[in-house]
Amino acid sequence: MKALIVGAKGQLGRGLQASAPAGTVLHCVGSDELDITNGDAVRALVQAEKPDLLINAAAYTAVDRAEQEEDLALAVNGTAVGTLADAARDVGARFIHVSTDFVFDGTSGVPYAPDAPTNPISAYGRTKLAGEQLAGPDALIVRTAWVYAPMGGNFVRTMLRVMGERPEVRVVADQIGTPTYAPALAAALWSLAAAGASGIHHYTDSGAASWYDFAVAVQEEGLAAGLLSQAVPVVPIATTDYPTPARRPHYSVLDKTSTFAAIGGPAPHWRHHLRMMMTEIKTQG
Repeated sequence: MKALIVGAKGQLGRGLQASAPAGTVLHCVGSDELDITNGDAVRALVQAEKPDLLINAAAYTAVDRAEQEEDLALAVNGTAVGTLADAARDVGARFIHVSTDFVFDGTSGVPYAPDAPTNPISAYGRTKLAGEQLAGPDALIVRTAWVYAPMGGNFVRTMLRVMGERPEVRVVADQIGTPTYAPALAAALWSLAAAGASGIHHYTDSGAASWYDFAVAVQEEGLAAGLLSQAVPVVPIATTDYPTPARRPHYSVLDKTSTFAAIGGPAPHWRHHLRMMMTEIKTQG
C-alpha cells in the first residue's frame, strides 16, 4: 500500500509515520512542502504520487485566533479538505480526514455519538465542520480531542514548563473532555484504514477529565518521572475566570463504541498514555 500523508510534521503526522504498517510506502509532506490551500499544487502532487490512501493530518488549530481569521481557518480546515478529497477520488485513493470535538456545542450530558447533531460555537468548530461536509460520504472522518505528544506545542508540554516556572498554576475545571495521545490516535487511524472503515468515527483515549484534572495528573506524573523538581499548587478555576476569544464546549466527551469495535478493543485510559509520554520525554530528552 502507498500512503500520502499531508501535515506530516505535526504531532499526528509524526505518529502516523512511526506507526505505519509494515510494507507501507510512505510519501510525507509538511506545510513547508505543500500549501494545501493551493488547489493546483494539491492536485499535481496527488496525480504524481497516485497513493492508495491519502491521510490529511494538516489543520488550522489556533482556536482563539480563528475568531479573527475565520476565512483563513476555513481555507485550511474546510475548502482544502474538499480539494484533497476530490484529488484522492480522482486517483481512486481512500481519504482519511481528522476532525474535532469542537463540532459540538458541549451541552450534552452524555458522550456524543458520531451521529449526534452538530452545533459548533466557535469559528474553529465551524470550519472543521465545513471540512467534514466537504470530505464527502466516502471518506473516513475521525473526530478526536485534546491531542498531545512528546514534541510540539500542546497542553502537557505547556504545563510542564509553567509548573517549573511559576509558584502556582490556575486551570479551568468546568470543561470536560478526554486527552488523546497522538501516537495512539495515529495507530487507530491505521487500524480503521485496515478495517475498511468509512463515515464518521470518534477516537480518543478512554476515560474523561477536566483540564484541571489533566493538569494535576501532569504534575503527578512529571514529578514521578523526575521532569519536575517540586510540586506547586494547581488551582481550579471557572471558564468565566479565564475568558478567551473563542467559546469552548463545556462537555465534549466522545462516544467511541463503534470505533473500538472496529479496531478490536478499547483504547487505554488517558492516564496510561500520559505516563508513557513522560517516560519517553525522560529517555529521549
